[in-house]
Amino acid sequence: MTDSVNPPLSYEASATTTHPHVATTLPPEVIACLKNSRFLHLATCDDLTPHISLMSYTYLPSTPFDPYPTIIMTTNPSSRKTNHLLTNPRVSLLVHDWVSHRPPTRASNAGEREGSPPPAATRSSLASLLLNLNTSALSSISTTITGAARFPEPGSDEEAWCKERHLENNTFEEEMGLFGQQQQQQQELGQRRTSVSIDSDVRVVTVRVREGRIADWKGGVRDWVVVREGEEQTPLVNGTLDA
Repeated sequence: MTDSVNPPLSYEASATTTHPHVATTLPPEVIACLKNSRFLHLATCDDLTPHISLMSYTYLPSTPFDPYPTIIMTTNPSSRKTNHLLTNPRVSLLVHDWVSHRPPTRASNAGEREGSPPPAATRSSLASLLLNLNTSALSSISTTITGAARFPEPGSDEEAWCKERHLENNTFEEEMGLFGQQQQQQQELGQRRTSVSIDSDVRVVTVRVREGRIADWKGGVRDWVVVREGEEQTPLVNGTLDA
């Protein structure tokens, strides 16, 4: 008898496009994943060697510079991933929230954003505790995003805008201490903990979120693609769009 609780020992065949989902918006579970996860894995490659980095990121449903959902990251201009991206912009991103959650931001305009991270609904210690318990729950899916990374022009309005959004989206509430005392003290002092530092020479990296694959804990996979209204769909091949 098959145990319906435990995942299978064999997984769904997925060498080709599997259960394609085509829509004008991201699948809701992908949106939830992007909003709640605190980090993602960025895979780059030169001619021979793949490289994976754990990255802080900002997800936005759109930007003034791109109508598609967009992921913003930053990197040292002398890093290995920067060198890879300059020679090969194709990337793969893995996002999940199986073991971590994205805490609420303390940015002043948090309630106006639809991207990541979710805004704090209240300053109540009890509400914060319940939120942490809720968002720490294990997810049932992860999503892979494939696409091309690009570097906005240094010194451009786009680069400055992306840096500002990325910094405010990675400034989190302090971890709650005993009975919320630490959090309350930090709020009274107007302090905040920034998880990223953006130097003047840092490079901004953006990835348009247009296609990818959902994998669930049972071994199932489903390919998805975002197509804007009026745009002609290009056939999916193994979860990626033909060039």
